[in-house]
Amino acid sequence: MTIAQHRDRLDAQLAFVVEIDKLKRVIRRNTLIDGSRRENDAEHSWQLGVWALVMAEHAPAGTDIDRVVRMLLVHDIVEIDAGDTFIYDRVAVEAQEAAERAAADRIFGLLPSDQAGPLRELWDEFEARQTPEARYAKALDRLAPIMANHHNDGGTWALYKVTASQVLANVAIIEEGSPTLGAYAHDLVETSVLRGHLAR
Repeated sequence: MTIAQHRDRLDAQLAFVVEIDKLKRVIRRNTLIDGSRRENDAEHSWQLGVWALVMAEHAPAGTDIDRVVRMLLVHDIVEIDAGDTFIYDRVAVEAQEAAERAAADRIFGLLPSDQAGPLRELWDEFEARQTPEARYAKALDRLAPIMANHHNDGGTWALYKVTASQVLANVAIIEEGSPTLGAYAHDLVETSVLRGHLAR
């Protein structure tokens, strides 16, 4: 590789690094666990990566946790273009897939092809939920807002009049990735209902 090629490669990598800094300004609907403010996508992605490491024993046997962490670090990058989609907004969810695929094409395409391909594959794998790694990663992604809402008196559930049956549809996705975490999430939902923080 020539000096010019090395420089072109570095320029492409840095263009991607500069672009993903925008993830810090994508504000999610749910709040921090203490309810003090809404979280951003960069915080969310970092937190889930740490959760994957800490709670690795709750993943299916043989799950590649390093792959899960890599997946979680890139899973929301597309929201730089597509924005955060509120999971209980059916109209927005229907439009989400096309917008996020276009975003993935553009943003991962900033990288040199030997890096763009593997990172895009991680994003596609997360979305497809066909591997144990993707199902575990998605379980953590679905557990995070349940944890936040449980710890701050219903949070966005109360604000947007979300019901327990709606939340339990997401608990089913958590159970697919980790029966242990799914059972825990189910308990959180039931406790929130009993406390009056989530409508039946």
